[in-house]
Amino acid sequence: MEFVKTDKAPQAVGPYSQAVKVGNFLFISGQIAINPETGKLEGETVAKQTERVLKNIEAILREAGFSLKDVVKTTVYLKNMCDFAEMNGVYAKFFGEHRPARATAEVSNLPLGALVEIEAIAVKG
Repeated sequence: MEFVKTDKAPQAVGPYSQAVKVGNFLFISGQIAINPETGKLEGETVAKQTERVLKNIEAILREAGFSLKDVVKTTVYLKNMCDFAEMNGVYAKFFGEHRPARATAEVSNLPLGALVEIEAIAVKG
């Protein structure tokens, strides 16, 4: 087991890791739209926040030697399910033709008042 850490994504603010690599698997902790350079939440809309979240996930994937094409499962947490289409549009641009399994749920609250949080599982081979 290897703990993955990069300064190109927000640092963990509790007793957890940005990601954990186990064999060919990478488990990425839920990411919100924190800009790693400022440490502040970025974006007023779910589209802008989704873009930042996926950039953070990409940075973690790269640090561990993975890419978005290695992602096999994501879980998306939305503050408001009415934002689904807006989030989905940005999500589709990042993943292109690659279609990992996904679950999406509405939640009552997210850290720092974020509108979206995404976690991911990737596998090599």
